[in-house]
Amino acid sequence: MQSVAHEVLNAHERLLIDQAIHEQDSRPGALLGILAGVQAANAHKFLSMDSLRYIAEETGIPPSTVYSAATFFALFNLDPQGDNVICVCRGTACHTRGSRDLLEKLCLDLGLSGQEASDTNEADKMALTTPDQRFTVRTVACFGQCALAPVVEVNHHILSHVNERTLQREVKALNQPAHQH
Repeated sequence: MQSVAHEVLNAHERLLIDQAIHEQDSRPGALLGILAGVQAANAHKFLSMDSLRYIAEETGIPPSTVYSAATFFALFNLDPQGDNVICVCRGTACHTRGSRDLLEKLCLDLGLSGQEASDTNEADKMALTTPDQRFTVRTVACFGQCALAPVVEVNHHILSHVNERTLQREVKALNQPAHQH
């Protein structure tokens, strides 16, 4: 008898998960490799609850263990991510050099609820995605680049000594259609 997760996921999704499981077969830390592979193959770079259930079923790993790993490590996402991901550091050095203001201005510029952004404190992780799925704004506790504060990561590219103008310029560039040559 097939499970609910097996029925909900389409054949392509099951194939991608099966490939990730096969690639990690019997390696130490296989679960983390499987989760990373499945997330990377997902168009919106996230792990759905159905994919987590299917991973548990196919590997024999208890669902609670799969879910615990997916929620413990910051690199895994349980919600769809935008096409562009902007990550603002909330570490002490970045905070004292204005990262909170950068975060609030960024959320305002992208039309994300300023209330949600301002309600979070320095210890909280935040991830907000625009309704059009173009941008996800996230926070991290610290990038470990304190001498470069404030630090913002845009699509895995670290920007240092960021100010509002720099960040607005980066977002504007992401909103431009790609130039054709």
